[in-house]
Amino acid sequence: MADNVTLSSSIRSNLLSLNQTSSLVQRTNSRLSTGLKVSSAIDDAVAYFQSKALSDRASDLTTRKDGIDQGISSLKTALTTLESQEKLMVQMKGVMLSAKSATNAERSDLATQYQTLASQITNLVNDASYQGLNLLNATTAQLTVQFSDKTAAQLQVQGVDVRVSQLAGFTYAGTSSLGTDLTAASGLTGGGSVWSAVSNSVSVFDAMIEKMDSAITTVRSNAKNIGTNVALLQTRADFTKSYVNTLKEGSDKLSLADLNEEGANLVALQTRQQLGIQALSFAGQQEQGVLSLFR
Repeated sequence: MADNVTLSSSIRSNLLSLNQTSSLVQRTNSRLSTGLKVSSAIDDAVAYFQSKALSDRASDLTTRKDGIDQGISSLKTALTTLESQEKLMVQMKGVMLSAKSATNAERSDLATQYQTLASQITNLVNDASYQGLNLLNATTAQLTVQFSDKTAAQLQVQGVDVRVSQLAGFTYAGTSSLGTDLTAASGLTGGGSVWSAVSNSVSVFDAMIEKMDSAITTVRSNAKNIGTNVALLQTRADFTKSYVNTLKEGSDKLSLADLNEEGANLVALQTRQQLGIQALSFAGQQEQGVLSLFR
């Protein structure tokens, strides 16, 4: 047609090569600017969706790791509380040991100390809540930590009740008399009459000290169990972190560009582009030589 421009085969070949080179330059510049060799399914559908699957899996596990970290914090709260409770209970035992050989007048002050410590332990346990969950004042409380979104792997930690009133052999619940508590705890009868004579109450204190030792052992056992669970969660958190890094690394291998290689490619393409322009110029000069024959 009259409105079409006819190019020679040499010019058309050089122009096509120059266009291809320009397209490659644009692709290389894009990779250098984004750092990705595969940024969409158009670039490489297989690599893109494989990379996305690995990245999504890493994201899901990161969410699980956040839950594991919160579980660790919850258990550490309980563990710290138990350690503090043990110290207070050792002080209560000390009060018992002192009362065993004390006079009735001295025992009155020791009774107040005992009741104060018992109240503080109960307050301490009731305050040991993390995000609304208290594992130390109710056996119905439960901490559940999920490890994976693909399996049922999880850790369940059942709550315990370590308030003074719930420990083995104790009946303290705000009683006004240490004698009442001692008598009930030892299984003896007589109420406050144990204070009438030191010699008559020594066996009561011995029974109370024995039960105090048992209670301290219970607290230590609970602390040991929770400490074991903390170590387990920490191991799982470390594993999940390592696993997430591996997944991300695998995803990056499929999608990230080698910037050194792409930089070298850009230099080579720019050189090829200059050569293509020069070759196109040479082809035009040949046609101009034919035109000179008509002058």
